[in-house]
Amino acid sequence: MTWLITGGAGYIGAHVAHAMAAAGERIVVLDDLSSGIPERLPARVPLVRGSVLDQELVARTLAAHSVTGVVHLAAKKQVGESVEQPLRYYRENVHGLTVLLEAVVAAGVRRFLFSSSAAVYGVPGTDLVPESAPCEPINPYGETKLTGEWLVRATGRAHGLATACLRYFNVAGAAGPELADTGVFNIIPMFFDRITRGEAPRIFGADYPTPDGTCIRDYIHVADLADAHLAVARRLAGPDAAGDLTVNIGRGVGVSVRELADLVREVTGRPFVPVVEERRAGDAAKAVASVDLITKELGWTASYGVREMVESAWEGWLRRHPTAAATTAAD
Repeated sequence: MTWLITGGAGYIGAHVAHAMAAAGERIVVLDDLSSGIPERLPARVPLVRGSVLDQELVARTLAAHSVTGVVHLAAKKQVGESVEQPLRYYRENVHGLTVLLEAVVAAGVRRFLFSSSAAVYGVPGTDLVPESAPCEPINPYGETKLTGEWLVRATGRAHGLATACLRYFNVAGAAGPELADTGVFNIIPMFFDRITRGEAPRIFGADYPTPDGTCIRDYIHVADLADAHLAVARRLAGPDAAGDLTVNIGRGVGVSVRELADLVREVTGRPFVPVVEERRAGDAAKAVASVDLITKELGWTASYGVREMVESAWEGWLRRHPTAAATTAAD
C-alpha cells in the first residue's frame, strides 16, 4: 500500500503522517502549504506542493507514487470564516473533493478515508452523540463536511471504493512541540493567546443547562486522532474493507469550558479569572461523542486525557512564544 495524505503538512495531517510512517506505511503528502509547514513532515516523506483542485497534478501524483489509498484531510475549517465566505468553503471543500475523487476513480484507487467533523451534527439533542444522530449542520463548514460524506459514500458505492468518514470532535494537544497547532482558532490556543497578552480568557455564555453553566465538549488528543486514522486505514487495506465506515473520533467524556479554563490556569501557572461574555449563536450546550462504534469495529479507544492535551499544547506554544515562558517565570 501507498497512501496519499492530502493536507499532510497541516496540524492534524502532520500527526497522521508521523503515525503512519512510524507504523511502516508508505506515504506521500500533497499540500498547498497555505497553512501547512513542510518541516513538520517525517524525514524522507515525499511532499508534492499543490492543491486538490489541480486535477492534473493529483493524477500525476497518484500515478508517479503508485498510490493505492487516499487519506483526505485538505480543507478549510474555520466556522466563522465559512459563514463569511461560503463560496470559498464550498469550492475548496466540496469541489476540491469532487476533483480528487474523479482522479482517484480514474487511477483505480480503491480506498478512501475522509476527514469529516462533528459539525455535521449541528446542535446535538442527546448527551452522547451516536453516528445515527440526525445530521443538521448550522454553518457552511458543517454543510461542506456533510456534503463531502455523501459524495464519498456515493462514489464508493458507484465505483467499488472502500470508504471511511471520521467525524472529529474537539482536537487539541501535540505529539511534540514541533507539531503543535500554530493557529489561534481553537479554544486552548485562544486561552493561551489571551493570557500571553496579559488579557483574561473569554468564556462565551455561562447560563447553559449544564452543571457549571458553561458549554461541555469532548476533547480528543491529536495523537489519538492520528492513531485512529492509522487504525481505519489498516481496516480499509484489509480483506474486510468493503463498503463504508462512519465513526466518531472522541473520548466520550465531556469537559466544561470552565473546567478547561481551570486546567489551563493550573498548567500555565497564570492566575487569571475568565471573562464571561454573551453566548455565541449556534453553540450547543453539550456535544460529547458516543465512541461505542469505533471501539466495537476496531477495538480503538483514546489514550490521552485533557491534562496531557493542555500540557503538550502549552509546550508547543512556549516553543513559538518564548517570551511567554519568561513572563510566567516572572509572575
